[in-house]
Amino acid sequence: MIPVGYMAKYIAEKPNILNNKIVKDLFSVSGCISKNFADYIPYWKHNGYWLYNCPIIIEKLAKDNNLDLSQTRFFYYEAYELQHRSGKKTVDGFWEPFAPEKSISTDVFVPTCKKLEGFDIVSFSQENAPECSYLSCNHMAEDIEVNNHCLLGSLEEAKNYLNQGLFDNCEPGPSRILAVYSLD
Repeated sequence: MIPVGYMAKYIAEKPNILNNKIVKDLFSVSGCISKNFADYIPYWKHNGYWLYNCPIIIEKLAKDNNLDLSQTRFFYYEAYELQHRSGKKTVDGFWEPFAPEKSISTDVFVPTCKKLEGFDIVSFSQENAPECSYLSCNHMAEDIEVNNHCLLGSLEEAKNYLNQGLFDNCEPGPSRILAVYSLD
């Protein structure tokens, strides 16, 4: 797994349109339902994975721009080292490497205290910032088992679902598997 960065998010409760009795809230990487702390990209403080190298950068950006973080939770993310591109078979099946944007500094601080909450599968059609979560945005949590934060239980489970083509009719890819860790 590759350390890819941090985000502060406003955690949304499960929307009524998501038909799943186990899910109580959304810890998805996507900012579609559980919103990011701000429309952060125009500040250009993110790293080459379009997340943040450490929480302090988010806190400073918020302070400098009068952004309120009091209702947010901080998350740390790691990504599986290959992205999945359905319909484009490579030597490794449908898996191919990806890298951060080289023109943006990427030096992710790995936290010593983190809690694994689960795994998300996220579209990256522009191959930079995280876009939609297949589990929540595309309602795939209605058809497969997820935890109460709308995340999968293991990396292997996520890889198997992608290899089976379960998400082929979701948002355009490529897609990446991200481990979602909550921070104190």
